[in-house]
Amino acid sequence: MFRFNAKALASAKPIVGSVRYVRTINFAGTNEVVHERSDYPAQKLKEFFSGSPIAVIGYGSQGYGQGLNLRDNGLDVLVGVREGGESWKLAQEDGWVPGKNLFPINEAIDRSSYVLNLLSDAAQSSTWPQIKDRLEGKTLCFSHGFSPVFHELTKVEPPSNVDTILVAPKGSGRTVRSLFKEGRGINSSYAVWKDVSGKAEEKAVALAIAVGSGYVYETTFEREVYSDLYGERGCLMGGIHGMFLAQYEVLRENGHTPSEAFNETVEEATQSLYPLIGKYGMDYMYDACSTTARRGALDWYPRFKDALKPVFEDLYQSVKDGSETKRSLDFNSQADYRDRLEEELQTIRNMEIWKVGKEVRKLRPENVQV
Repeated sequence: MFRFNAKALASAKPIVGSVRYVRTINFAGTNEVVHERSDYPAQKLKEFFSGSPIAVIGYGSQGYGQGLNLRDNGLDVLVGVREGGESWKLAQEDGWVPGKNLFPINEAIDRSSYVLNLLSDAAQSSTWPQIKDRLEGKTLCFSHGFSPVFHELTKVEPPSNVDTILVAPKGSGRTVRSLFKEGRGINSSYAVWKDVSGKAEEKAVALAIAVGSGYVYETTFEREVYSDLYGERGCLMGGIHGMFLAQYEVLRENGHTPSEAFNETVEEATQSLYPLIGKYGMDYMYDACSTTARRGALDWYPRFKDALKPVFEDLYQSVKDGSETKRSLDFNSQADYRDRLEEELQTIRNMEIWKVGKEVRKLRPENVQV
């Protein structure tokens, strides 16, 4: 995610012949165009999508968040999932009504003008044969470049006669929903795969705001999926988990207690330092720390970077050449994948570090019962 300052926003330039404003932001020497939520207030969204029902296919994390935000923006939204399945039941709990705005997948698509394919990556592959022939005259939208970019593996190749766009929120569907309800909106990227109507880009930007974005910036399908898969496996999840485990284990092996090892590895990071990075930046965090901490971090971060960069280079290549996609599809397409996944997740739950964390969190001031 990125953040904006008042000086940058003050340089906003109006589009000639339009009431909308576009922000040109200088990101470390590179100018990028950014659209914002105020470009499309609620009434404008209603006018833009008037007479164009939007089908949200799938009701997982993104389907839940984007679907409810679209509905709260007053748009004509349909949810399409397998009738009677778990997602069908969850959608009903959120107020979607069978026969009114909750339908089986094919019927939802047939009733719509926009099709947001928010099924899981593996499910997109298995359902594509039934979806692809129902798209003529519609706009197809993805929230991840995975299926189209790796179409040789996924077999998902958008028709050449259909506007195909990308709206990719930079966070989970739960965050898409919570930030929308707070009146803020998540940052998202958009891209155009195929522009048949000549209006695909405008559709993508409007749809990005409609699903709950605060700021929207341009990318490509390829860049989105490469950066997304890379980031999840790196600093966002896999890499940070690996570093937590390594630091914790060394502390424990050298006689430190579980609580001390956890507090020094995870609790101080997530409760004290990382929030500073998120709010103000790494440079601010350095300024906010003691001179001893600052000196040690300045000495050691180059060694960590040098040690880790080859791993990240291997990871990026594995993403780009499709190896990660193939592994994901192979695993998630197995009939027993949920059971096998649960075994792996249970291993993490049973690690000492996370058992200790459960107890440490109870001691946070907001969780202590008085």
